[in-house]
This record gives sequence, structure tokens and C-alpha cells, in this order.
Amino acid sequence: MIHYDDVFETKSMIKYQNLDVRTLTMGISLLDCADSNIDKFNENIFNKITHHAKNLVSVADELEQEYGVPIINKRISVTPIAIAAAACKTDCYVSIAKTLDRAAKVVGVDFIGGFSALVQKGTSKSDQILLDSLAKSLSVTQRVCASINVGTSRNGLNMDAVKAMGPIILDMAKQTKEDDSIACAKLVVFCNAVDDNPFMAGAYHGVGEKDVVLSVGVSGPGVVKAALQDKEDASFDELCDLIQQTAFKITRLGQHIGKEAAKRLNVPFGIIDLSLAPTPKVGDSIGEIFEVMGLELAGAPGTTLALALLNDSVKKGGLMASPHVGGLSGAFIPVSEDKAMINAVTQGALNIEKLEAMTAVCSVGLDMVAVPGDTSWQTLSGIIADEAAIGLINNKTTAVRIIPVYGKKVGEIAHFGGLLGYAPIMKVNNLDNDKFISRGGFVPAPVHSFKN
Repeated sequence: MIHYDDVFETKSMIKYQNLDVRTLTMGISLLDCADSNIDKFNENIFNKITHHAKNLVSVADELEQEYGVPIINKRISVTPIAIAAAACKTDCYVSIAKTLDRAAKVVGVDFIGGFSALVQKGTSKSDQILLDSLAKSLSVTQRVCASINVGTSRNGLNMDAVKAMGPIILDMAKQTKEDDSIACAKLVVFCNAVDDNPFMAGAYHGVGEKDVVLSVGVSGPGVVKAALQDKEDASFDELCDLIQQTAFKITRLGQHIGKEAAKRLNVPFGIIDLSLAPTPKVGDSIGEIFEVMGLELAGAPGTTLALALLNDSVKKGGLMASPHVGGLSGAFIPVSEDKAMINAVTQGALNIEKLEAMTAVCSVGLDMVAVPGDTSWQTLSGIIADEAAIGLINNKTTAVRIIPVYGKKVGEIAHFGGLLGYAPIMKVNNLDNDKFISRGGFVPAPVHSFKN
């Protein structure tokens, strides 16, 4: 039974606290599109994507009007291209990226994810072609997102792939230097990537998923902030309880919208990812939640604990609300997309080392971090290696989305636009790590991975 109080509370969350459905993401398998002829493969994937996703945007717009709930993004994820395109007799996948971009434009979605490779145990011929094509592919397309999974707690860490990522990131930074190296914002390097993540830039459609599914990502940092706003005297266990109750409400809303969208599109419902993903708007910030909890700025002593209890409580509240919680569910800390985090960086309260510590307890990792354009590839690969190590040992998803902004130095601002926001260029540790990172090879799985 629906109560009037619940209706008015939801309306207030939407109007004043920036509650929204952050994304409806359709996952589409491209496994049945395989062909040795790359032109035929491109034709197959274009036809399949545009067939299944042709009504995604219109259905989302209908639901937004009917329910009054903003649906910010409509997106597509596809089978990792290094898998789907493995049969193609070619040495370059740039045309595939262009085809994905064209399909995304035709159906009207803002991003399409899955220009990806899973290289945690080694690099196949197709994986290598994708890696070689990566910089140009993300530089000549607008809507294509990519991810590379370099390790898992079960398999270990591919250090050859980690070493390769630094030069690739610098290459795409240079190729899009006129746009503050925007191509780098469309690439995520993972350890322990998940198959059902609906959020970009890391979304791809796992090979164990159904042929087509619809998943929903819902967000509400402002709602959590409002719930804690006047609770200065609340104990930590009371804070956790309040966050769980709020996450429960947000999840129920997202699940209803997602299931209704899947029904109208005649595809199975996948998962709901409840991730507190900030935007550059005032009041839609993870950093502001820290401040309401009692921290002067993000980065103050206690910040890691604040993030840990926030992340855990969001997961618990979501799991109580829906049997379909998946993806990354928790809290994201992208610097460029969070006004309070940007403020903390500019005031010197938050640096990369503190962010790295925080990633041990959040949903993902170093996200939308802008660094000087003259950062060496060895430093970039070292940062990726450190972040992957946290995921590897702690059996959690970690990731790096780092942007060496060509031509800019510490303290300058990079502008990415839209939900990607803007970011101050952060200082990196430039101590020499060349001999270490150049070793290559493989880091074996940790001892706790042997659970059979």
C-alpha cells in the first residue's frame, strides 16, 4: 500500500536532494556476431545493437514523464570486443570502435561501453590488437568507453599489461590534447572487474550474462546528506542505520523504474547498482556527506572510516531492498565529478596518496584524477599497479581512471564537461620506479585465493 507520506518524501528527494536514476544500461551480447570478415562483423554488431536498443531512449523518456523521476543517462554495454572480435582477420579494431560509436549515435545513447579486454592471466592475439588500437579508438570516437581488466584475486596480476597501460594512456592524452586529454576519461583499468556494472566508463556485458538485459544504476548522495543533516549528536551505529534506511528507499525506487523499463522493452531485468555517484552539482556530493558527518573537508583524519561506513551501509540497505543488487554498489569518489572533493584538493586537504587509501574501502578506485601532462608512463603504470594490489589482496574491485592532461601543470584546471565536470591537476610522486615497473611478468594470486 502506498502512503501519502512516502509519495511526498520521494518528491522531496527528487526536487531538493538530486535523487535520480543515473543510468538505464542495456547489456547486449555480441557473441553471435562473430565473423572472420571485419566488415561483416561491423555490420552484424551495428544491426544487433540498433535493433535491440532502438526504443531505449524513448522508453526512458516516457518513464521520466510518467513517474517524475529524472533518468539522467541511457547507455549500452556490449561483450568485450577482444572476445567478440577474436575471429576477425585483421590487425586493427579502430573500425569496430567507429561502428560502436555510430550505433550509439543512431539510438541516441550517451555512452557505449565494452571496447574492452580481460587480460588478467595473459594477452591473446585479439587482446593485443585491442590494446594496440585503444588510443586511436578512444581519440576518434565520442561515445565509446573502454576497460582493461589486468588482474583478479583468483588469477593474479598481469604486470606486462600494467606496464603497457602507461604508454597507452599517454598516447591517448596526446591525441586529444585540444580537449584536455578527454580520451583518458573514457578508459578504466580494473582489478576484479565485474560483468554486470551499468556505470561508465567501465561497463561491459559479461559472457555469462543473458543475450540482452536491462540494468539500472541509481544514485542519491544528496538524499543521504539530507538524512544526516541534523544528526550531529547521532552515534556511529545510528549513522549507519540512517544510511541503510535511506539506501533502502533509493533502491526500491530504482528497482521499480528498472523493472518497468525492462518490461516495456521486452527484455529481462538484470541488476540494480546502488552507487552514490556524485555530480558537479552543489548538494550531490560524497564530500559533502563527509562534512555533514563532522569532517572539515574530505581528507581530514577519519575520512577513510567515514567512507567505509558509508560504503558498507549503502550495500546493506540495498541488499535488504532488492534481490537484484549487483554491479559495484556502494560509493564512488571521482574527483572531477564532486564539488566538495574538488574543493578539498584545491585547499590541499586531499592528495593522491590519501585517495589511494580511501579506495581500499570504497566501491572502485582512483577515479577521474587529473595529473600533469608530463607525468611519465612509469609513474602512471606504478599508480595502476598500486591500485590493483589493493584489489588483488583484499578481494575487491579496484580501478584507475587517470588523466595526464597534456600541457597542464599542478594547480591548473582541466575541463571535461557535463557529468565529467572539471578537475584541478594533482601532484604525483615522481620518484624513479622504472627498474621496478619494467620487470613485467606476472604476480601470482594471493594465498587466500585457493578456496576449492
